[in-house]
Amino acid sequence: MKKEDAECCFEKTIVKNHHCGGGSGAIYGLGVVGALFYFLQGATTFVSIVMGIGKAFFWPALLMFKLLSYLQM
Repeated sequence: MKKEDAECCFEKTIVKNHHCGGGSGAIYGLGVVGALFYFLQGATTFVSIVMGIGKAFFWPALLMFKLLSYLQM
């Protein structure tokens, strides 16, 4: 078998990468929606609404920061 033929066969057998695990995005989205309801239920001013939206999107990062700080890692 020639080298060119071997390369051609190799290219045909390459499988494209498929990303599995899209469910974690849905779970994060549900968490954000729940956090929006939690943080915005008592918001009365524009500033508190903006702060509530910011907290809703960044609460996982803040949670991990506090957890790692608590564990002193």
